[in-house]
Amino acid sequence: MSTLITQVAVRDIRFPTSRSMDGSDAMNSTSDYSATYVTLHTDSGDGLEGHGLTFTIGRGNDLCVEAVKALARLFVTGRTLESITANFGAYWHEIVAGDCQLRWVGPEKGVVHLATAAIINALWDLWAKKEGKPVWKLLADMSPEELVRCVDFTFITDALTPQEAIAMLRRVAPGKAEREQQMLREGYPGYTTAAGWLGYSEEKMRRLAREAVEAGWTHLKQKVGADIEQDMRRARILREELGWERKLMMDANQTWDVDEAVSNMRRLAEFDPWWIEEPTSPDDVLGHAAIRQRIHPIGVATGEHAHNRVMFKQFFQAGALDFCQLDPARLGGLNEVLAVVLMAAKFGVPVCPHGGGVGLCQYSQNIVLFDYIAVSASLEKRVLEYVDHLHENFLEPIVIRRGRYMPPQQPGYSVTMKASSLTHFEYPHGPEWQDQQ
Repeated sequence: MSTLITQVAVRDIRFPTSRSMDGSDAMNSTSDYSATYVTLHTDSGDGLEGHGLTFTIGRGNDLCVEAVKALARLFVTGRTLESITANFGAYWHEIVAGDCQLRWVGPEKGVVHLATAAIINALWDLWAKKEGKPVWKLLADMSPEELVRCVDFTFITDALTPQEAIAMLRRVAPGKAEREQQMLREGYPGYTTAAGWLGYSEEKMRRLAREAVEAGWTHLKQKVGADIEQDMRRARILREELGWERKLMMDANQTWDVDEAVSNMRRLAEFDPWWIEEPTSPDDVLGHAAIRQRIHPIGVATGEHAHNRVMFKQFFQAGALDFCQLDPARLGGLNEVLAVVLMAAKFGVPVCPHGGGVGLCQYSQNIVLFDYIAVSASLEKRVLEYVDHLHENFLEPIVIRRGRYMPPQQPGYSVTMKASSLTHFEYPHGPEWQDQQ
């Protein structure tokens, strides 16, 4: 029996993280971690709903809410889940390009694409719940042909064809079962940003770094970019606490010009950074390539603000990246994420998704598990960001053991929020925000 989507509900959810300076960096000094939160209601008697979100940092979340409403009217309400998932790649193309007038205010970027992500990810959540599997398992169990049918290859066939993707997936298929069992036993390697926020005092940073070492973390990320002398001082403190056997990464959050990035990273090189993340504009493919060439052997990482699969194609083709940090909600949902994961595998670039925000750790754990089990079959230079904020608001919070992500077990895409959290933090009428007015 088919499942008819009868209603798309969307809520503006905001958390006041700016009060504690959680999430503070050189570009985003006062972030209120927020989510455009979508719920798909159906006519099914099983009571299952699809939940999805896209991450913002406060103002502008209301724009995403309105974009979801526009897309839902055109492409979601009145459709069946089965008609969508039967050829998910074709449906994804329809939603991003099916109305030329609406596409004009994208295209495939900005508020409309963020809204697309929330809807698409909610559809995956619903599909996985119907199948009784977490999303990582739903993906891992697909045949190469089934998986590739979920991907829209428009504009990327010069880098990767469907036939090439199927061949790649077939090559690693024999070891899938063993890798899945390994992940269930050991978990996926992660890194923490807990000590790295720029808004934290140096005393707090030192304490959190020490606690991270005691908790078993082997990789830690430092925010940089506000002041180079401060960056040097904080890096020295972190090395004192981490030692030299652990990895230290740095993140400039887009604040530098190309030459400035090179100059600053040459100074910071004495602290042996593993990568510099977002060293310049997220749109500057050639700038990233130039920085990479000039600061080697420090790696270059980016992707959390890369709008779409075409931008990633260019990053890969230009040799601009050492680490692919795709964002599961800035790209147009999981279908486009799959396109980027497959291209990354072809170009040999490790996928280390963005996890800094509401729900992004929840999403990204499914992506990296699938990547290891069914695509790359490698853990080399692969590590998943962990931000220790707001997980208590989800029905299945993240589980970390000695710096490793343990695979989620509940069916779905891991982002279903507690009803009490949705009520409390809904903007502007929820109790959390009423108290501030």
